[in-house]
Amino acid sequence: MVDPKPPTTGPSLGPTQIYLILYNSLCTLGWAYVLTLAIPSFARSTSASLSAGLGLGPSLRAAAETLYAATPFTAGFSDEGQPSLAHVLVIVQCAAMLEIVHAAMGLVRSPLFVTTMQVGSRIVALHMVVNSVEAQSQWGAALMIFSWALVEVPRYLFYLTAIVTGDATKKTPFPLFWLRYSLFAVLYPTGISGELSVFFAASKDDAFLSLLGENYKSIMYCYAMAFPVIYAPGALPMIFNMVSNRKSAFKKRFAKPPPPARGLVWPVTEVKNGEEIRSSTPIAKEILAAAVGAVDAALGEKVKAEKKWRFGYTKHLVSMVECSCKSPEDALKLANAGLDKAYDTFQFVGADGKTVSFKEIMASPAKEKFYTGFVKGETAPSKDKNLEVGYKGKSISGQELKSQVQKWIEYGTIEPSAGDAIIACVDNPNWIDLSDRYFVLLGAGSAMGPFEVLMSLGANVIAIDLDRPFIWQRLIARAKNSSGSITFPMTKDQASCKDDSEIFAASGCNLFTETPKIRDWLVDLYPNKPFTVGSYAYLNGALHVQVSLAMDAICRDLCDKRKGTSLAYLCTPTDLHLIPKEAHDAAEKNYKEFSKRLYCMLVKLLLGKRALRRNDKKPFHGVGGEFYYVNGISVAQGPNYALAKRMQHWRAVIARSKGCIVSSNIAPSTSTVSVTQNRTFAWAYEGMPYFKPYEIFAPETSNSVMSAILFNDLNNPKSVANPSMDIANPNQLFSYGAFHGGTWRCAYEIDSIGEASVLLYFSRVAAPYLVAFGGLGLAFCVKYFGFA
Repeated sequence: MVDPKPPTTGPSLGPTQIYLILYNSLCTLGWAYVLTLAIPSFARSTSASLSAGLGLGPSLRAAAETLYAATPFTAGFSDEGQPSLAHVLVIVQCAAMLEIVHAAMGLVRSPLFVTTMQVGSRIVALHMVVNSVEAQSQWGAALMIFSWALVEVPRYLFYLTAIVTGDATKKTPFPLFWLRYSLFAVLYPTGISGELSVFFAASKDDAFLSLLGENYKSIMYCYAMAFPVIYAPGALPMIFNMVSNRKSAFKKRFAKPPPPARGLVWPVTEVKNGEEIRSSTPIAKEILAAAVGAVDAALGEKVKAEKKWRFGYTKHLVSMVECSCKSPEDALKLANAGLDKAYDTFQFVGADGKTVSFKEIMASPAKEKFYTGFVKGETAPSKDKNLEVGYKGKSISGQELKSQVQKWIEYGTIEPSAGDAIIACVDNPNWIDLSDRYFVLLGAGSAMGPFEVLMSLGANVIAIDLDRPFIWQRLIARAKNSSGSITFPMTKDQASCKDDSEIFAASGCNLFTETPKIRDWLVDLYPNKPFTVGSYAYLNGALHVQVSLAMDAICRDLCDKRKGTSLAYLCTPTDLHLIPKEAHDAAEKNYKEFSKRLYCMLVKLLLGKRALRRNDKKPFHGVGGEFYYVNGISVAQGPNYALAKRMQHWRAVIARSKGCIVSSNIAPSTSTVSVTQNRTFAWAYEGMPYFKPYEIFAPETSNSVMSAILFNDLNNPKSVANPSMDIANPNQLFSYGAFHGGTWRCAYEIDSIGEASVLLYFSRVAAPYLVAFGGLGLAFCVKYFGFA
């Protein structure tokens, strides 16, 4: 277990922080000097023009055209001409290139690619305005300078106070916080407009075009005009990203203090200003290090030594999977070591405030018991038992469904084993009769869970979900409108409830705070009835690890204490999986095709190594032969998400090794509300189908097909889910039944096609608007500024 760091009373100011304080202070002063010259110079010039009889419009334009030449003299401060606005502007904007270095070295958390693009575009605009008199002496230069300075003064000052106070969210002065996350709404569009005007003006300046010599004018012209082309698709995503950042920052600023720790919690890692800090990073590293270290001590130490965990965890997961492939024994040893470490490390805080390890609390029965609620469906069972799948607005079944499955297989969207499982369900309608099947759904209300499908097929569902009345109102209403049944934990006797509203209020439980109590209730429920336990609960960030561990404890104990228990998981395509050689070969073939496409070559040129990375990897070697794999990890989802899913993998292979049927299949990327409310993901989903064989599925399709594969696993003795089927390595459990949506067979890793997919979306949706606005802008420039 990680020992908590010594208590601290304020922000730690090491060499890095001191350097950043100095850097941000100087940048603040530099941009403030630019504003100090720009504002009075602009005002004095406008006033002089008005006094000379010019109108307001011409006066403002004249002041803007001379702003770049502002000095202390034009500002009315002294007779000196230096340091001029232009001189300081060059220094302070070039200093911003250090921000790329900061991001690359990990001194700040800014993404390197975004920082490079933003700073780089400004440096190009600066280069043009410095070397083009035409660009300097037009209104757009002033618009650009004002926009830059008005954004940068509060931005650098915000960073400075964030370092000094140790908290960028809550301890920075609110006026400064508001300016940091609000000014972009006006100043980003004006800044981009000013920069575009500089590019256009420079492209018409013969002196600028001749910088490399008379023979290279065409090159300089292309250089000047390339950036307006880049800005067209890039401006809107950048602005929308700031809108998202603003929303997130304000939400954190005004978030209520977290309640006292209770139930299953991360252990305390340090005490800061009297407050207990429960950081997930050191604990996650300890768990993964314990797992890998069980089979390779040196690799375990590398995990512990990783300093850039947020963006460096992926390579350690790859090493972990490689270690698992050495032998079946190593795979199981690694899985057991990881879960054992998690149980030993995580803590459980009781209602009385007493803290024990999660392992200890789960070793004893709970002191209290749940009552049992039960509702039987009021609809007669359907005589026609057929698998139906909702797809593109209609319900398909029978031969139509089989034909569609074959199309998915041929295109590469799903693996043949997944198609075989669905077709087997169609051919065995008796598998669809769930009247004597009992499904425990941990997270019954999950968007990706099978609750709706199970209810429609008359299953007996044992629902575990939060004690929120609105959840149970929906679940119970759906159960009544079915031929199945729903059983659920209650805090009072159902017979004592006067009406449905009381039942809703008394139903549900909390996986974090009542884990042993839920386990005990399930162990005693419906004796001699085999349970299929599905882990479907999902939460964001570190909470996902907690809920996964809580579900794991329940799954583990039910497997041990109830004969015939089977487990069900939905794996994410954004993970590391062993895959069939055929999938690897398809990815290799697609790469050969797509790498020759002009769009892919341009994206690779513009975005560099991080974009469009090859999906076909060299295999791992171990007992049983070669093991091909896919690296579908999305770094943006974070190490906690990866750890939570890895814990489910560990339990799956351990349970199967002990004789349990384990259905653990890869589900496709699905347009659930929780995903598409993130605009970036929604945009990427729209563009991803360009990369064969991707298809993004609606929730009703994903729920139906994944349920069909589950039914196959539970009934088909030839399914890999059945422990009697031999596989070379336990982790090959995840190689079969994959309805991955194209992730395994795509030319490129899923984490490397995001930006390209977003650009495709905007190029398709925004094309008519860009053409229209481009035409208007060109006409405006020709009429008023002589750009021809």
